[in-house]
Amino acid sequence: MTGFLTTHVLDTARGCPAEGVAITLYRLSGTAREKIADAVTNADGRTDAPILPQTAFQTGSYELIFHAGAYLRRHGVEGERLFLDEIPIRFGMAEASHYHVPLLLSPFGYSTYRGS
Repeated sequence: MTGFLTTHVLDTARGCPAEGVAITLYRLSGTAREKIADAVTNADGRTDAPILPQTAFQTGSYELIFHAGAYLRRHGVEGERLFLDEIPIRFGMAEASHYHVPLLLSPFGYSTYRGS
């Protein structure tokens, strides 16, 4: 199996998929970051295609940035400075397999894990 990366965002405060969250993927090398992809979540809280498809997959270190602030504001979270705005998740992919990195989001906390 050739590797690929998927992600999705669930709004745990509202109990539904988080539609319209912008996501940026970077490949990391030392202190350097190379932008690989941009995507936006659909009505199911997922990207329409893998954010890193098989054709572009490489093992290594990566960072997903979930641009949660705009989403949270659209859904009633107010304030000049949100507690959560951009959420970075750094992770490694050591083998050519399916990696799934979901974000469980609320206005004051988040969690993630390696999903399937």
